[in-house]
Amino acid sequence: MLTRALIIPAIGALGAISLCANAAEPAAPAAAPLILTTTAWPDGAPIPAKYTQAGDQISPALAWTNVPAGTQSFVVSFRDPDVARMRTTEDQVHWLVWGIPGTATGLPEGVPKGEKLADGAQQISASGPQYRGPGAPATGPQHHYTFEVFALDVPLNIAPGADAWETRTKVFQAMNGHILGKAVYVGLFRRPQ
Repeated sequence: MLTRALIIPAIGALGAISLCANAAEPAAPAAAPLILTTTAWPDGAPIPAKYTQAGDQISPALAWTNVPAGTQSFVVSFRDPDVARMRTTEDQVHWLVWGIPGTATGLPEGVPKGEKLADGAQQISASGPQYRGPGAPATGPQHHYTFEVFALDVPLNIAPGADAWETRTKVFQAMNGHILGKAVYVGLFRRPQ
C-alpha cells in the first residue's frame, strides 16, 4: 500500500514535467498575412477622380503579396459598404472579379470591359461586365470604398447570375470553406461639389 501511494504522485510529477517541457517548446511562427496594395492612393485616403464616376472610371492597379501556400485562385471584391441597397443588408457591387489564377500577383490598371479577362477570370458590377467607379453624391459624407482580395484553395469557375448581386452571392457561397487568406484596402470618395 505504501509503495502504491509513492508511485502515483511520482507518475503525476512526471506528467507535470512532461507538460512543462511541451509548454517551453517554441510555437511555429505564424505565416505573414496576405497584403493588398495599390499605388493609386494611400490606404484610407481619398480616391483620385480618374478611378471614379467623376473622372475616367478606370480600375486602379492592385497588387497582393504574402500569398498563402496552396492558393489556387483569387477573388477581388470592390464594394461600397456605406450603401444599403433596397433596404436590405446588400451593398453596392462596384466590381467583382473571380477565377483569377493562383499564380497572379495583382490586376493591372484599366482592366478592359467584358465578361472574361485574358487570364480566364470573369468580372461583373452593377454596371455590367466592367469596373464601376465610386460615385457617392456630393451632398453626403464620404463613402468607404473597400477592395477585398481572397486567396482560395480551389479554382473558382462560377457562371455569372442574372445580375451583380446574384453573382456575388453565388461566388461568396462557393468561397465558403475555401478561404486561405483575405486582405482589405480602403479609399474614400464623394463627388466634388
